[in-house]
Amino acid sequence: MYFCKIIITLWLGIIAVRCSGIERVDDTDLIHILTGEGDVVALFTKANCAECVQYEEILANVQEELKQTLGASVVQAHDSNLIHIYDPSREPALLYFRRGIPILYNGDINGEEILHFFNDNREPAVKELSDENFEHLTQASTGATTGDWFIFFNSAECVLCQRLYAVWESVGGKLKRKINVARVNALGAGVSTAKRFKVLETPGFIFLRQGKLYRYTLKEYTAKSFIDFAEGGYLKNTHPEIVPSPASLMDELSAKQIIEYVNSYGVLPLAFVGAFAFIVLLYILKSILKSTQKSPKAQKKDK
Repeated sequence: MYFCKIIITLWLGIIAVRCSGIERVDDTDLIHILTGEGDVVALFTKANCAECVQYEEILANVQEELKQTLGASVVQAHDSNLIHIYDPSREPALLYFRRGIPILYNGDINGEEILHFFNDNREPAVKELSDENFEHLTQASTGATTGDWFIFFNSAECVLCQRLYAVWESVGGKLKRKINVARVNALGAGVSTAKRFKVLETPGFIFLRQGKLYRYTLKEYTAKSFIDFAEGGYLKNTHPEIVPSPASLMDELSAKQIIEYVNSYGVLPLAFVGAFAFIVLLYILKSILKSTQKSPKAQKKDK
């Protein structure tokens, strides 16, 4: 009898540990945790949200496994203002911060699936592309021999781009064994690439497959929508374009020089140069017209 009581007590203790609530933190504490050295799993919830309660219960059941396998702390942020930074679609949102790099969980509310997804994405899957390495890595103009590429053009000035960071990591995590998922800074190291593909604003998304270019023009910026597009939706939602050839070295140099000059000195000096060149051109044209008008008279005198 005594032995049975011990067994029951231990069993209840195990259940109590497994079902213990997740540590709740406010925004100040969350920022402190996220800027630390350790990895963090954070659940963002809000009031009057049945799905949030489901996530909370499931995460409470697997939080010990997450701590052991990922070496991460597990916290809950309720009615947090920080959710705007990581997920445009709002709560509930489950994120895994790997040395500060967030990935948004995209799947069923299932403990085993959550464990698998986070353990499978302990390292970022999204590649960083620039003008220097774009063609070498993608082989876009030669038929994409390195596979299909789904590319997100972003910029530091684009607020929505920052909010899509964790979403795009989720896309990369789901597709990494089938499709290359990458990012390009359209106003920084990838300015010439953005110009080449006629990406005029950010965020912008293109899908490269077998020498063809498909543009993601939907306004639904969710991981599911992006994944559906890359897995076949591009055939229904857009028309293929020919992949443009890379710009020549002179084109790249001139474009970069102009951008650097404008960033350093503004457009006023270039305006003066343009005006001066226009005046010189008018003078040359006027001189040519005068010479053509004089030539008939000169011919008459010779006769």
